[in-house]
Amino acid sequence: MRATRLVFHAVLLSAVFSIGPAFAVPALQAHRAVYDLTLKKADDRSGITGITGRMVYEFNGSACEGYTVKFRFVTQIATSDNTKLTDQQTTTFEDAEGKTFSFVTKSFVDQNLDKEVKGVATKETQGLKVDIDKPEKSSLELAATQFPTQHLVELIDKAEKGENFYQTNLFDGSEDANKVMSTTVVVGKRTDADKADPEAPALAKLATDKYWPVDIAYFDDSARNGEETPEFRISFKLHQNGITRDLTMDYGDFSMTGKLVNLSLFDQTKACPTK
Repeated sequence: MRATRLVFHAVLLSAVFSIGPAFAVPALQAHRAVYDLTLKKADDRSGITGITGRMVYEFNGSACEGYTVKFRFVTQIATSDNTKLTDQQTTTFEDAEGKTFSFVTKSFVDQNLDKEVKGVATKETQGLKVDIDKPEKSSLELAATQFPTQHLVELIDKAEKGENFYQTNLFDGSEDANKVMSTTVVVGKRTDADKADPEAPALAKLATDKYWPVDIAYFDDSARNGEETPEFRISFKLHQNGITRDLTMDYGDFSMTGKLVNLSLFDQTKACPTK
């Protein structure tokens, strides 16, 4: 199973900094969201017969102090031969100016540490410099890109302007933190809330808010060689405050859904002091 990637914002979901003259900063809601995960479909190549799990995504910060994301993704994956428990724990910080992005991800398999990736990405004049501390010290240069919260801010801005298709790129420190992903984003028409929405109880006072249906495909440009099949695709409902829900995560040979079951809204940081 390839490593899990979340862009609200991250995503992802990561949703999701540097805000230049191109778009204004939306009021991103600090929150903690919990999602139940289930297998949607799997073909024979995957060998997967079932998936259950839980994802917890915590987003904090402001446009003056930067943004912190804490993310945990736990799945129990069943195959015809055995059952495996995977646990991915990620913490990131994106500075207020969008110039640096620090990340640490620990991946466990059956409660044993399988991999740890830790580093800092810094925007430079010609591109992105990534300094890796773990699993071993190294540095690399990548193409110019944006970080997850920037990616989310751009998405909300495009959605509000009615732009329904665009392409951009992203560095989120996932997997080996050694590549920039190209993303193709499709934004649907803003939609009224459905009173019968199964996620409404978790949304509470936000249950009546409109949302945009969004689909994002992620491509590894360094390995595309003309291939137009994405490495990963995620579909979700996006609220104006940056909260995402009703997730479908498609890895090609299998996909899973993430349904919002609990949402805690945190007090917002006071407005940035004027200079």
